[in-house]
Amino acid sequence: MRGSRSINRILIKKLLIFLAFELVFTSLTMPLLLVYGPFDQIKKTFVGMSWNTLRHQYIARFFLSDEAIHRILDLENSISYEDPGNGIEEIDYSGKDDSIKVYEIKGSNLRGKMLIISNPTRVAVGYSSLIPKAGETTSSIARRNNAIAAINAGGFFDRQWAGTGGAPMGFIIHQGKVIYNSAMSETVKQDTVAFTKKGTLIVGKHSIEELKRYGVWEGVSFGPPLVVNGKPTIKSGDGGWGIAPRTAIGQRKDGSVVFLVIDGRDVLRSFGATLRDVQDIMLQNGVVTAANLDGGSSTTMYYKGKVINRPSDTLGERTVPSVFMVLPGGR
Repeated sequence: MRGSRSINRILIKKLLIFLAFELVFTSLTMPLLLVYGPFDQIKKTFVGMSWNTLRHQYIARFFLSDEAIHRILDLENSISYEDPGNGIEEIDYSGKDDSIKVYEIKGSNLRGKMLIISNPTRVAVGYSSLIPKAGETTSSIARRNNAIAAINAGGFFDRQWAGTGGAPMGFIIHQGKVIYNSAMSETVKQDTVAFTKKGTLIVGKHSIEELKRYGVWEGVSFGPPLVVNGKPTIKSGDGGWGIAPRTAIGQRKDGSVVFLVIDGRDVLRSFGATLRDVQDIMLQNGVVTAANLDGGSSTTMYYKGKVINRPSDTLGERTVPSVFMVLPGGR
């Protein structure tokens, strides 16, 4: 009897050792398989999920260079905007009315808010007064500029683990002037979400040199583009960035601008959205041009003096480098 018990203990001990070994082996090799394996969509989803959540960017960076990360995330969504100077008539929207409409977005597993801004020339970029040391909250940037509404815009390099939002990722352009450019050179193509002085939204990869030719007046770096010339850019899969809180911006054919936020990381109310979800919402609301903005804990919408969505960070609004805001009057 004692002998059988001893054998059982030995077998259980060996089983536990084996399971522990398997757990360690899987933990070490699974990320390598996901990152370096042949499955592009799985690779993109894994990298995208960690990269989109600023606190977890170190996971992707542990295995890959920034150049490799951007290459993976651009597998499906590398798309350029057609130069307005090549046969596209740019309409002057400055005479449009100043109305702003607010809508609730509801899905089976998501909740969000949408603003429709009739006059696109009212949309401007706001940015932290503390760049490059620190960011500011979306609401504080909006209040300082007397904005009626605002959403968070560009991303930032997380130089400190806490994520201060001080060092913008890419460029910030305001009133036609380059406020910040992490690429240094104006000939480097970067993810772009920008408005011309007449109010046309431009998305895709462009250099600052090109944007100046287009007459860009307000803009930041981020992406990917979701809708171009009325057509979706994500044709298969979910976009590869997983499910998370989302912020996006778009423009309808009549020039009106759409601000969209989807709350997330709340299992009882709103899981979040994929890039495909955001793209579909934009298309359903008549958007012909749209791009993704920084999401995750940064996702925030401000309107008439208060934050009207539910930021996912337990501490409330996250500090960010830039916002798109709606000013009292157009250009």
